[in-house]
Amino acid sequence: MTRRNATGPLRRLFWSREKARPALQGQFWTYAIPLGLLGLIGLGFAAGAALDGRGLDRLWVVIIAVGSVLPVVITFRLPVLAWRAGFLMLFLGSLQADPKESWPWNTVQLLGFLVVLGRLAVSEESALTIWAVAFSLIPVFVYSPYANAWGAAVLLVAIAALGDIVSRRRRTRALLAEKEELTELERAKRAVLEERTRIAREMHDVVAHHMSMIAVRAETAPYRVGDLPDSAKEELATIAGTAREALTDMRRLLGVLRAEEGDAPLTPQPGFAEVATLVETARGAGLTVELTVTDVADLPETVGLAAYRIVQEALANAARHAPGGPVTVDARGFPERIELTVRNKLIGPVPAAHGHGHGLAGMRERAELLGGTLSAAAEDDHFVVWASLPRGEQS
Repeated sequence: MTRRNATGPLRRLFWSREKARPALQGQFWTYAIPLGLLGLIGLGFAAGAALDGRGLDRLWVVIIAVGSVLPVVITFRLPVLAWRAGFLMLFLGSLQADPKESWPWNTVQLLGFLVVLGRLAVSEESALTIWAVAFSLIPVFVYSPYANAWGAAVLLVAIAALGDIVSRRRRTRALLAEKEELTELERAKRAVLEERTRIAREMHDVVAHHMSMIAVRAETAPYRVGDLPDSAKEELATIAGTAREALTDMRRLLGVLRAEEGDAPLTPQPGFAEVATLVETARGAGLTVELTVTDVADLPETVGLAAYRIVQEALANAARHAPGGPVTVDARGFPERIELTVRNKLIGPVPAAHGHGHGLAGMRERAELLGGTLSAAAEDDHFVVWASLPRGEQS
């Protein structure tokens, strides 16, 4: 495994087929690319002119001149292929070089190879960059004078190191961004699951009370009523047994949704009657809240609980996004429904009505579980939460 990890980058450097990087896009590159190509063409002619004194055949002059700038052209999309071409040109570019020259390569070729090596270090992993630098030093020490070779080696290593640092920082930022995104997704999922768990517990506690009462009344009916025929007693016993079985199954299924940590609260669940206490608590925390209640009485426990939680979350949103701003809570009762309107003046940013607004999502889910509706949106300079909840059967 260690040998494969060591030789894998070497195979990629010389033999593996490279996948092209995305093309450079943007208004800057729209103008920079054509101008850059024109500049490279000019540098190619300059490289050819610098080779005229070597006595090379014209064809070799063209090959070396083109090979001096071509790797730079392809390095942005194919950095490994560009290094292969530049590495080959380190051997071809030294043909018939004058021993008195400081470098056997023309200046354009040298600068172009440095660009290619830097691009390779920025875009590839460290192991591949190390192999590329190691092989690049071979023609440097073979064809360059001894003193210049060490200077060139230091320059190659420095450029590769700088490119690798840039590459590592970019990969680190990408990993951090990905981790933050995953953390946010997990946080969102957890918030939704916690809200559903709380709703499931509250619904369970309310429904369990009624199911227990059905079972108790069915079991005690023969003793309270008296003079019941045996068939009626059997029917009542069946009803009681079925109610208890349903209660057991419901507790088992909803128990899966309960939070794994901590014990379930033993205090009774709040109802709409506790909204007044909730408003007083909000006032004590510094909110200016006005409560209006019209024809809202004798609500079923599930409806009262949902209404309480909706008002609670709406007040919490107002405290977060509009601290100190006035808030009005209006509850109106109708024969088949109640309507809740919580309006607060906007001071801070508008809370998200969709997506990341977990509290608003929980309120909407509560309303929909009861067959109602809920909307939350900005109106003029206020944020308004409106909910319609069916009354259901009266308690």
